Amino acid sequence: MSGAVQQQAEPAGAAGSPTVIRNARHRPSTLKLCYHLAVSNSLYLLLAPFAAALAHRLSRHPLPDLAAAARSALTANPPLAVALLGLAAVLATVYLARRPRAVYLLDFACYKPGPEHVVTRETFMRQSAAAGVFTDENLAFQRKILERSGLGQGTYFPRAVLNSPPNPCMAEARAEAEAVMFGAIDQVLAKTGVRARDIGVVVVNCSLFNPTPSLSAMIVNHYKLRGNVASYNLGGMGCSAGLISIDLAKQLLQVHRNTYALVVSMENITLNWYWGNNRSMLMSNCLFRMGGAAVLLTNRGGAARRRAKYQLVHTVRTHQGADDRAYRCVFQEEDASGRVGVALSKDLMAVAGEALKTNITTLGPLVLPMSEQILFLASLVGRRVFGLRSLRPYLPDFKLAFEHFCIHAGGRAVLDTIEGSLGLSAWHMEPSRMTLYRWGNTSSSSLWYELAYTEAQGRVRRGHRAWQIAFGSGFKCNSAVWRALRDVDPAEEVGNPWVEEIHRFPVEVPKVESVVAAPAS
Repeated sequence: MSGAVQQQAEPAGAAGSPTVIRNARHRPSTLKLCYHLAVSNSLYLLLAPFAAALAHRLSRHPLPDLAAAARSALTANPPLAVALLGLAAVLATVYLARRPRAVYLLDFACYKPGPEHVVTRETFMRQSAAAGVFTDENLAFQRKILERSGLGQGTYFPRAVLNSPPNPCMAEARAEAEAVMFGAIDQVLAKTGVRARDIGVVVVNCSLFNPTPSLSAMIVNHYKLRGNVASYNLGGMGCSAGLISIDLAKQLLQVHRNTYALVVSMENITLNWYWGNNRSMLMSNCLFRMGGAAVLLTNRGGAARRRAKYQLVHTVRTHQGADDRAYRCVFQEEDASGRVGVALSKDLMAVAGEALKTNITTLGPLVLPMSEQILFLASLVGRRVFGLRSLRPYLPDFKLAFEHFCIHAGGRAVLDTIEGSLGLSAWHMEPSRMTLYRWGNTSSSSLWYELAYTEAQGRVRRGHRAWQIAFGSGFKCNSAVWRALRDVDPAEEVGNPWVEEIHRFPVEVPKVESVVAAPAS
C-alpha cells in the first residue's frame, strides 16, 4: 500500500499484556523519489557535459606537454606565482582558524530506577487517594487523565512519593537527584572509559529543583573534578532545557580546547508533586515520572572521534517568550489555597505548534534537500505573489532530511500534534510513543530515552541523521541534529535501559486503558 504504514501484530507474551506491533518504515512515492534524486544530483547532471568536453579537449595533448605548459606558466612570472601561493596559504589559515570545531558525542546513558520505584496506574491512584488532599471529583479527573495518557505500567516514582504517608523533603529530593545523576554519570563514564578528572565542562539542567550548593557542584564534589572545571547549572527552563544544555556545551567547546563536556539532564519529582485541587496543575502529576540522562561530548579528534557515536551538526533555538500567551502557558504559581504547582494552559498545544513552525522555518534551509526547498518556495510564491489562495501551503517532507525523529514525550496530545504537523508515520513516532509508554514524561531527558530506543532496535547506521525536538516553558522550541559516525550494534550496547526488554516493543497503546479498582478490604 503506497504511502501507508503497514502493521503486523504478534501474539502477546501473556494474557493481558500489550500486543507487540512491528511497523514497516514509511517510503516516499516513486514519483517523488525520482524528483528528489533528479534535483539532488542536478549539479552533477549540469556539469557532466562540460566535464566531458574538457576531458575530450585535454585528451588531444600528451601528458608531458601539459606538464611543460604548467611549468612554463609558473616560471614566466615568479612574483605572481609566489603571490598566488601566499594568498592561498593566508586564505587556508583564516578558514581553519574561523571554522567551528567539530563536536562529537562519545556516548550517553539513561538512568533506570530499581523495581522498588515502579508505579502502576493502580499504585498512582492508590497513593493519590491515600494522600487525603484530593476531592472525589479530582481523583476521578486524575483517573481519566491517567487512562488516556499513553503511560504504561512500568514508569517510576521517587521513594518519597511512594512512601505511606508520602514524605517530600529536602533530604529526599537530594537523594533522588543523587541517584539519578550519579547513576547516569557512572554508566557513561564506564561506557566511554573517560576519567572524571579529564572533564573540562559540566552543564546540568533541572527546572524545579535548584538547591544550594547547586546540582553541578554536587557532581564536582562527588567525582572530585579538577579545580578549573567550567560548571553551569540551568534552572527553570522546562523540558527543552536538555537541548539548551547541549547548545551551551557546544559553544563552550569552541573555547575550551581538547577536552570533554558532561551534560546531565533531569527533573526532580520529590518536591514538585502537587498536593492541591487545581486541575490545570494536576495534569503534571499524571504525566511526569522519574528519570535522567548523562551525555559526554568532546572536541578532541583522532582516537576520540573514531570512538564517537555521533557528530553534532546543528542546534536551533527559538523563544516565544515575548508573547504573553506563550509565556504563561506553562507557569509555576500558587493555587487558591496557597499550594505551589505548575499550571498547564489550554493554549499549550496551539503555542507548541506555533513554536515548532518558527523553529523549522530556521532549521529547514539548513537540512532540507533542494528538492523540498523548491517545492516550498513554489507554494509560497503561488500563494503570496499570484494570490492562489486555493493552493494549499506545501509541508516539506522532513523524512527526506532525517532517518530518525526524537520528539519530546511530553504527552499523547503533544505527540499527536507533532505527528500531524510534520506528516510523520507510526514508524517515525515509535521511539517517542514507546518512551512515553515505558518511562512517562521524564522532562528534558526523554529525548535520550528515545535515541536509546532507536539504538536498541538496531536502526542506527553510519551516516543516518537524527532530529531531536523539545518544547519547554517560556515558551521554547529547540532542535538538535546529529549524524551517526558508525553503526550502532545493540548487541554491543552496555547500559542501554531498553536492551533487556526491547523484544517486547513496540506495543499497541490503546486510546484508553482502564485503571483496575482495588478490591474492597
